[in-house]
Amino acid sequence: MSFNISNFQLDGRRALITGSGKGIGLELARGLGAAGATVVINDRNIDKARAIASQLCDEGINAEFAAFDVTQREQLFAAINAFEADTGAIDILINNAGIQRRAPLEDYDANDWHDLMRVNLDGVFHVSQAVARHMIARGRGKIINICSVQSELARPTIAPYAASKGAVKMLTKGMCAEWARHGIQANGLAPGYFATEMNRALVDNQEFSEWLCKRTPAGRWGRVEELCGAAVFLASAASDFINGQTLFVDGGLTSVV
Repeated sequence: MSFNISNFQLDGRRALITGSGKGIGLELARGLGAAGATVVINDRNIDKARAIASQLCDEGINAEFAAFDVTQREQLFAAINAFEADTGAIDILINNAGIQRRAPLEDYDANDWHDLMRVNLDGVFHVSQAVARHMIARGRGKIINICSVQSELARPTIAPYAASKGAVKMLTKGMCAEWARHGIQANGLAPGYFATEMNRALVDNQEFSEWLCKRTPAGRWGRVEELCGAAVFLASAASDFINGQTLFVDGGLTSVV
């Protein structure tokens, strides 16, 4: 079969994006929606999820919503199973929900460690398992796990975050090993430093911003919309033979010393 540009289109596909009420998740929803997908906004707060979905509909994007907390296994399984039964198949899953807690490692609070792991790692496992069971039955599906440059690199005060994102990278490989035979492609999307709410303190820190711009070959912070092309590619038929990989969108940061 010859290459067809329509392989990049997502018409007729439904994409659930966890933690998509703001930031990177919301921008990815816009990007996949522009490529033709129906996007499913997720937030812990049902009113917020509904409002964001309505906002996207006003922008011309087909949007639905599913409210659940990625750390609450029974709740999210019930929500995903009900959505599949009542609304339709989830063809694409983007595990985007994540948190950050900064502190020197020797002083890092154990409760903060467990909270971070519950969202950043356990949440990916629980949601992926819930969605994959339906994908396996259908014999197809796309899973995109939001990793990070911290899947490969560490910095002071964020060692637990780096540990969680390194684990997500390896969990992605495990998904490939387990689920590729069922027609599922699981890949990671690893942003570099993007100007988001989570990074607001760093964006506003002139010393850090100057260091980052010198350290990054592109010479600047990333813009969240620059993640959308990679996400659409990994969600589309154009990437059907790519599995277990992590695509870094980082302005070249992880490629140079």
